[in-house]
Amino acid sequence: MIYRETGQFKATYEADQSLFPIEQDRYVVFGILLVVFAVVPYLMDEYWLNAILLPFLIYALAALGLNILVGYCGQLSLGTGAFMAVGAYSIYKLMVAVPEIGFIPMVILSGLITAAVGTLFGLPSLRIKGFYLAVATLAAQFFLVWMFNKVGWFFNDSASGMINAPPMAVFGFEITGAEGNSVAKYYLVAAFVTVFALAAKNIARGRIGRNWMAIRDMDIAAELIGVRPLYAKLSAFAVSSFYVGMAGALYFAVWLGSAEATEAFDINQSFLVLFMIIIGGLGSVLGSFLGAAFLVAMPILLKNIMVEYLGTNSALAEHIQIITVGVLIIAFLIVEPHGLARLWRIGKEKLRLWPFPH
Repeated sequence: MIYRETGQFKATYEADQSLFPIEQDRYVVFGILLVVFAVVPYLMDEYWLNAILLPFLIYALAALGLNILVGYCGQLSLGTGAFMAVGAYSIYKLMVAVPEIGFIPMVILSGLITAAVGTLFGLPSLRIKGFYLAVATLAAQFFLVWMFNKVGWFFNDSASGMINAPPMAVFGFEITGAEGNSVAKYYLVAAFVTVFALAAKNIARGRIGRNWMAIRDMDIAAELIGVRPLYAKLSAFAVSSFYVGMAGALYFAVWLGSAEATEAFDINQSFLVLFMIIIGGLGSVLGSFLGAAFLVAMPILLKNIMVEYLGTNSALAEHIQIITVGVLIIAFLIVEPHGLARLWRIGKEKLRLWPFPH
């Protein structure tokens, strides 16, 4: 009786089609947002904010973008790292050339630039799919990273080849550079992630999202019932790249502060974000957050336990941590191939039946 729709009456179609039609879901979401914005910044120290929560939120945004493409539309991509690089280098050029437009519009503009690039590299999806599309996006990964590393205009002909975020403020708080305020950074990134996560959930429930899922389930049948593959696939690439580009912009400007293409945005980034959505759950907004939490927090937790409590050498702990996380990923995918989001759905179904037997 704790979690059930019984007795929750809807008088309008709008109420019935709301984002969270069950009251308990709304209470949980509001409670999480209250904790995120009103509790966490005042309980966590600078290490937690900078080393754990910021990368978790940024990777969750990137995973959300990739999940739109892979989980909802069924188009496999291995170019996430390159599209994050497009967002990072876009915001760098904007910060240097037109700093007066403000940081928040810069992040959105970086996402739009990445959306245009992602749509261009999404054109092969109109003819190929599956493994062949993955190879095409892998080519985009290597080409874009090579271009950012070799063409001097992108890094303003810096001798080191690195880009460095100049100091910028939002509402009077420094959020880039060495003097950036940790709490202000956290609030900014958390606000971005919250707004665009709710937007993604709405998009997935709407006509565009239904078109994506029809293409994912059976593209030929989808075309027969009136879904246009050109529009559906390219819109998925555009929206996905928009999210990933914003994540790349925040990753560089807010978290790292400086970056070099071949180190910060290599193929490992693409695989990391892909593993996040596989572990969290394909086709699930919640799964993007759960997968990001698993792959950001778990390695740090394991390494801290081995170094601080078991006295393991730091270098050895790093290798053991990588092996352990890999084994956990394989074991988890064998036990629950549909991801952590599936476990959450099973838990909700059990709450609907409680206290009666299954």
